Amino acid sequence: MQLDGKVCVVTGSGQGIGRATAIEMARQGARVVVSDVNDENGNGTVEAIRAAGGEAAYAHADVRSNDDVTALMEAAVATFGRLDVLHNNAGVHESNFTTETASDRLPEEVWDTVYEINLKGVWRCSRAAVPHLRAAGGGAIVNAGSTGSLTGYPGNAAYGASKHAIVGLTKCMAVDLAPDAIRVNCYCPASIDTPMFGKYVEAAEDKDAVLSALTATHLIRRLGRPEEVAKLVCFLASDDASFITGGAYLIDGGSLAWRGSN
Repeated sequence: MQLDGKVCVVTGSGQGIGRATAIEMARQGARVVVSDVNDENGNGTVEAIRAAGGEAAYAHADVRSNDDVTALMEAAVATFGRLDVLHNNAGVHESNFTTETASDRLPEEVWDTVYEINLKGVWRCSRAAVPHLRAAGGGAIVNAGSTGSLTGYPGNAAYGASKHAIVGLTKCMAVDLAPDAIRVNCYCPASIDTPMFGKYVEAAEDKDAVLSALTATHLIRRLGRPEEVAKLVCFLASDDASFITGGAYLIDGGSLAWRGSN
């Protein structure tokens, strides 16, 4: 029960890593505010948490909207009395919007959308959460990075650049918020079996070849599972990580141990 009594907000928690994290947070004793742009998926996560005996509420929020993210943090406090943890999970890949994902052919509007959600959305949500975290006496922010935060992949310019920036933003936020006892970290997964990863593979001309190639980058020769990432997120959010801030933590099946980060 590492998160017993804490109130956690998880953006983009209708599916994938966000859903798995919200469920794991509740299993570890947290009260969770699930947030997504897909209300059906988001409410499905809430139902799964409640069915397992946990406490959860749903709030629709598009991380591109200042009004939405302000209302999200206020809803957490109104519903559960405080805010202790923000997991900035919401994110997209350019393949969600176009098949032209190579850096020299990527439409500018797709670049802008990816950056607006993946990077500015993290900053926007964190800015809205900090007053409530401060009022609670401190807390934790956990940001979604990627192995794409540390190296390059084909057809990945907007996503990869935004995830590189997440590491820098995490470090700067950790410095700024340390006086308020707010820790800020990010995690960097490799290929995880999520719907977004599935869309990336589906966008490829040779789907089997791409899936095989990505799995082959892992020393542990399989895709990661969202539930495995969720446990790392929960650790970074918990008091067990009380001396950890400003870091970026790989959960990549050993991918970068031999592939390298440069």
